[in-house]
Amino acid sequence: MSTSHKPFREILKPGTSFEFVGKNRRWALVSVALIIASIAMLFVNRSVRGDYLNWNIDFKGGTELTFEFLKDGKATTVDPADIRSALNNGGFSGFEVSDVEWNDADEINHTGIMVRTPQFGIINKTKAKEVSSAFIKEFPGVVVARWRGDDLFVRSSTPLNEAAVSAFLTKYEMEMKPWHNDTVEITDGEIKTKVAVWGLDRQMMGLFKKQIPGVEPKLEASFGISAKAGERLQRDGLRALFYAILLIMLYLAFRFDVRYAPGAVVALFHDAILVVGVFALAWQPVSLTTLAALLTVIGYSVNDTVVIFDRIRENVDKLKDKRLARVINISLNETLSRTLLTSLTLFVVTLMMNILGTGLVRNFAFAMNIGVIVGVYSSIFVAAPVLLWIDDKYYSGKSRRRRAKAE
Repeated sequence: MSTSHKPFREILKPGTSFEFVGKNRRWALVSVALIIASIAMLFVNRSVRGDYLNWNIDFKGGTELTFEFLKDGKATTVDPADIRSALNNGGFSGFEVSDVEWNDADEINHTGIMVRTPQFGIINKTKAKEVSSAFIKEFPGVVVARWRGDDLFVRSSTPLNEAAVSAFLTKYEMEMKPWHNDTVEITDGEIKTKVAVWGLDRQMMGLFKKQIPGVEPKLEASFGISAKAGERLQRDGLRALFYAILLIMLYLAFRFDVRYAPGAVVALFHDAILVVGVFALAWQPVSLTTLAALLTVIGYSVNDTVVIFDRIRENVDKLKDKRLARVINISLNETLSRTLLTSLTLFVVTLMMNILGTGLVRNFAFAMNIGVIVGVYSSIFVAAPVLLWIDDKYYSGKSRRRRAKAE
């Protein structure tokens, strides 16, 4: 009894040979053009939109609000998708919505929704400046009155009267929240008062009550995230990216030799710049999740590059009669099927996340989609050509000169 086995399906026919190395100059021009366009897009955004990238609350600061929802007086759960829909319909943008849990003072567990928005408040800068100046003139002893979102932080030498402050804010069409035990703080003879007005929180609760029938929203917490904290995160993010690239370069230099490391590092910078360029062009929100995706892209690209470099190193030993350019071309063709299959698998998965996901999931998947494309491109058309260029310029050239002198 004979059995026949069906052959494995190949994405590329065996023996297929593409000329990669012979077109290095053309691909180098394409890469340079894309990098220049990506960097230029940052400055276009700066002049047109006011910032290089669409930084979200993680990097730019904003307001974080936590809501609990009640139905017939009892806590109930609300679908985050309904919250997103309500905020979109209310004109909000750049926000993040997520489930959250917390315990109260009696250790009773509560569930709710956390909303993070890049807005600091509904009070614009012009009105905030006007109210601050008038507040200092209205109340003797006030040294500083500065708005942060919907909170007015006051420093004074004499205590403030709650009713008088409320009446003052009413003249500017603002409704003050009731004072609590932590509203007034006295330190070293200086009185610090936090005057909170209903703003983003009440606006959001009105939207939720109107667009999600049957539930009663209840504000549990609200606080601002300063822009200075966001700037620190930007610096820390760039530092993490730099350290990751440095460690990768050291690993490659140890794993192979010094000739290989620069090609991989150039490919990493190429990938990072192009992903950032696409985010700048599409004006997609840039968050800590985006940074995580960017580091993931770098790791994936390095893995792909290492596989190709491994095959090049093996073939250098096996094909000693061939020039390095020919060995690189053979190695790229031998690993091409594997590169396309693994990349296509990852691309399809992240594409589904991009299409079906929401919020930070979609943000991560979008970065991964772009990263997979540029990662495959750079492994083939950037890392390997840089290896060849370094070998020709600093290794093969010296050998040729030595042979010429000997003759």
